[in-house]
Amino acid sequence: MTASIPGGKPDGPGGALPWPGTGKVAPARPRQPSLAQLRAFAAVAEHLHFRDAAAAIGMSQPALSGAVSALEESLGIQLLERTTRKVLLSPAGERLAARARTVLDAVAALMEEADAARAPFTGVLRLGVIPTVAPYLLPAVLRLVHDAYPQLDLQVHEEQTSSLLDGLTQGRLDLLLLAVPLGAPGVTELPLFDEDFVLVTPCDHWLAGRGDIPRAALRELDLLLLDEGHCLRDQALDICREAGRTEGAPMTTSAAGLSTLVQLVGGGLGVTLLPRTALRVETGRSDRLATGYFADPAPSRRIALAMRSGAARQGEFEEFAAALRRELRRLPVRIVG
Repeated sequence: MTASIPGGKPDGPGGALPWPGTGKVAPARPRQPSLAQLRAFAAVAEHLHFRDAAAAIGMSQPALSGAVSALEESLGIQLLERTTRKVLLSPAGERLAARARTVLDAVAALMEEADAARAPFTGVLRLGVIPTVAPYLLPAVLRLVHDAYPQLDLQVHEEQTSSLLDGLTQGRLDLLLLAVPLGAPGVTELPLFDEDFVLVTPCDHWLAGRGDIPRAALRELDLLLLDEGHCLRDQALDICREAGRTEGAPMTTSAAGLSTLVQLVGGGLGVTLLPRTALRVETGRSDRLATGYFADPAPSRRIALAMRSGAARQGEFEEFAAALRRELRRLPVRIVG
C-alpha cells in the first residue's frame, strides 16, 4: 500500500514515509550491498587487519576501506570498530560476517555449478591429500589427469586430515584424498580401495620376513609412530588396542613423516606399521629393513575421495573416482566402490 503526502513530497529523511497512525518516520530501505563490498567485509572480518585483508583478496587498501564504509552506509549500521592500532568487529559485524561469508560461498557455488555444467573437467580442481597418501598415490592421480583430463588445472594441497576437512567445508578445497571413515557432517565419501598394513622391522628382528604374524605380537613391540595429528598414528593405535596392547606397553613417537620413521627402524630403534602402498618407496632406500605380513585378516585402512555433500560438481567427482579406481588397480590394494 502506498501513502500520499500532501504537497506531493514524502516526509522524513531519504524520502521515508511516516508509519500510519504514529507520526514516526519509517526507516529508509537500505540499498542492497554489492558482492565486492561483501567480499571486502568478509576479508576484514577474517584478518582483522586492513592491509592483510586487502592482500588476501587482491584489492588495494584504500579500495577495501572504501568498500567496507560503503557497505556500512548501505546497511545503516556500524560493522567495524576502528582504532589506530587494530580493527574489531562490532556486535552487528560479528553477526553479519557469517552471513556475508554464506552469501559469497553461495555465489561461488553457483558459478562453479555453471562452469561444471558448461564444460566438465575443465578449470581448477583443488585436491587436498594427507601426507601418508600423497607420495604413493599422486603419481597415479597425475597420470590420470594428464591422460584423461588435460584441460583440468589440478592444484594439490598436502595437509593433515583436520586441516583438509576445514578447507573442504570452508570452500578452500574441492576434493580430498584421505583415509576414512571421517564421521564428518556434510561430507560425502567415495571409497577407492582397502590396503593392508605390514610390519617393518630391522633385518635381525625375530619377526623379520614372517608371513603369518598374529596381531597379538603387537602387544609388546617397541612400536614407532608418527607425531600427533597424523591419522595413520591414530589407525596404528587402534590396531594395537584391538590386539590387546595396554597403554603401558613401550611406544615411542619419533617422526613427523614415514621416511624418517623407516630410517629409525633401520637404525634398530624399533618397528613400525606401513600401508602397502608406501612399502616399495620407503623400504627400498635401505638394506637394513625387513617386512613381515600379518595373518588374515590383516589390519587395513580404507582410502577414499571426499567432497561436500550436494557439491555442484558431484557427478564430475563421482566419474573421477571411478576413473581413479581403474588407474589404481596396478597397486597392491583391494578396489572398492
